[in-house]
Amino acid sequence: MTSPTFAAAACAALCASAAAVAAQPEAPADTPATAQALVDAFENISGKHPGFRRGGAKGLCAEGHFTGTTEGRALSSASAFGGERIPVVVRFSVTGGNPRGSDKARTTRGLALQFALPGGERWQMANISAPMNAVSTPEIMLRSLEARKPDPETKKPDPAKIKAFNEAYPETRAQADWLNSHGIPASYAAVNYWGVHAFQFTTAKGQSQYARWVFEPAGGQELLDDEKLKSLPDDFLADELRRRVAGRSAEFAMRLQLAEAGDNLVNPTLTWPESRKTVTVGRLVIDKVESGPGGACDALVFDPNVLPKGIAASDDPVLRARSGVYAVSAGRRLAGQ
Repeated sequence: MTSPTFAAAACAALCASAAAVAAQPEAPADTPATAQALVDAFENISGKHPGFRRGGAKGLCAEGHFTGTTEGRALSSASAFGGERIPVVVRFSVTGGNPRGSDKARTTRGLALQFALPGGERWQMANISAPMNAVSTPEIMLRSLEARKPDPETKKPDPAKIKAFNEAYPETRAQADWLNSHGIPASYAAVNYWGVHAFQFTTAKGQSQYARWVFEPAGGQELLDDEKLKSLPDDFLADELRRRVAGRSAEFAMRLQLAEAGDNLVNPTLTWPESRKTVTVGRLVIDKVESGPGGACDALVFDPNVLPKGIAASDDPVLRARSGVYAVSAGRRLAGQ
């Protein structure tokens, strides 16, 4: 589903970018939240794992298709909602930069998608299994990573620095508190995935509506309590998904939550009221999972700013910053760094 030509071109461009970045001097600790500084900070937390993503390092590739609904067509002229079956490349992941991290970690799971739309258009997404992001700006993200950098001697973060950060930025507790109050996903295919950012959906007549989306599993969520979790190994999500899809396709409904006056469009740590209207705009079907490492998703970046006509990014600063961060990260990864 991903052409060798596209993958090679992507690698060439991103690897060249990585070489340029690598030639620059290492940034000081108080540097602005540039893409390079953020990627460096992620590496300081998880270490360097050549060839792996700096975020969501542990994951697997899958494929499927998406079909839009009439409700989707009423909100946007995007071709994804045209009603035809759209091929999709999928990547599931566990949050974090360690490719050997545990599937039992109380962190988010990821659902990254690339839609191959008519006319050569692409639509990329990076969704997570929490309804809010951890931070509201790239600057706060950098401060968070700096606070959690392991001490050279103890090899562990300094609790005092983490405490000071949490007190300075209480908004960053929202996602952690939400995750701590929910069970661990029993399957990549049985948990909700939110886009967390607001996007503008526009019709062919120029009518616009801001919305956030969520992918909800057709069979409902399956969450594990602490007791059930004890019986599972650290690696169970990939094999579970392979067995599940071998028997029956995994399906998700894509639902939009429509913004109303006063809803914050630029702070992804804030959720909107549950009373907001929601509409089902499409169905995602996943019918193939790679039997091992690698696959069509490996060369992709899944930049959520890659959007089709009829959908536009909001001015959310975290959303806007993702393109640069993903490019630096992918450049290093595809260069084998």
